Amino acid sequence: MIKLPGLIDPHVHVREPGQTHKEDWDSATQAALAGGVTTILAMPNTQPPIFDKTTLNLALDAAKQKARCDYGQFLGAGPDNANVLPALADKAAGLKMYLDSTFGELRLDDMTLWMPHFINFPKSAPIVLHSESRTMAAGILFAAIYDRPVHIAHVSLKEEILLIKAAKEKGIKVTCEVCPHHLFLTAESPSPSGGGARRRTELVEVGEGESSGRCEVRPRLATQEDVEALWQNMDVIDCFATDHAPHTIEEKDSDNPPPGFPGLETLLPLLLTAVDDGPFGTAQGRLLTIDDLIQKSVINPRRIFHLPEQPETWIEVDESAEYEIKAANQFTRCGWTPFEGWKVKGRVRRVVLRGKTAFEDGKILAEAGFGKNIRKV
Repeated sequence: MIKLPGLIDPHVHVREPGQTHKEDWDSATQAALAGGVTTILAMPNTQPPIFDKTTLNLALDAAKQKARCDYGQFLGAGPDNANVLPALADKAAGLKMYLDSTFGELRLDDMTLWMPHFINFPKSAPIVLHSESRTMAAGILFAAIYDRPVHIAHVSLKEEILLIKAAKEKGIKVTCEVCPHHLFLTAESPSPSGGGARRRTELVEVGEGESSGRCEVRPRLATQEDVEALWQNMDVIDCFATDHAPHTIEEKDSDNPPPGFPGLETLLPLLLTAVDDGPFGTAQGRLLTIDDLIQKSVINPRRIFHLPEQPETWIEVDESAEYEIKAANQFTRCGWTPFEGWKVKGRVRRVVLRGKTAFEDGKILAEAGFGKNIRKV
């Protein structure tokens, strides 16, 4: 049994308000605790989006009633709310800017819409960018022009991680995160790229025999070369984040499948298996350690997003426990996982949050409403 700090996931889609058939604050925070995560930061692209005082209060009121682990809520940058959001910054986890295509009120069609957010949002508050390839490069340029930190969400490509590395070397204030599905799955074969000998022995596609919609995610799964570049530049990556984006099986298997994977309950076992086996099934050239895991899942997220420490909070993991990932055993409401049947090593046995046992041996013990807003002292 090993004892680790409670993990922080800075990128979670809770789906409340508006799509609680997929997930809500109750089910998402139960999934978090089962995965050893004691703090989540929620994304704003809900229905309605979280982009003003009314919608922020709507989300925070639901979280206050339902959340079982600690939480924060991001604000969403829109084309018309740059003057409204600064007054709400101290109540939010930060500002999320969608620089690539998204929907509705959070759509930022051109760079002139980015400028007032970079100018007005307090420099002491985090800005997170959904940006891919060239828009990511533009976002880093904005960080340099306006001399303020930016955090790049879900990096997936070789060209992206190399550009972030070069930007850091030039002193530009940029940090980044990577998701497990971009470390362990590829576009050529959405099957284990890493995880070692304890993964499935046969290479099969995600959702084999079912809809290819199970493979839909944004950013899209990349090539083996991209995956290897992420592992080879692990020192450039600041955070692990799940981009937990649950959709039901029926939605994923439909003619118009929405992009996104659940991930809160598979983050830690996938990474622990990579620590044990090496990322590509061999301990030689191991590129991830327990210390790295703590740095990128606790220490760095706390620093980047200005999060308070959680007193008397830890998780206990049976690092020798080997098992297969099964959606049937998970707490997320969506009812599936792209890692179904994967053999992993490391099971969360107990989670203690602020002195209270919140999860133990497969059972959620924290009550709805036990979670605290990280922006309230």
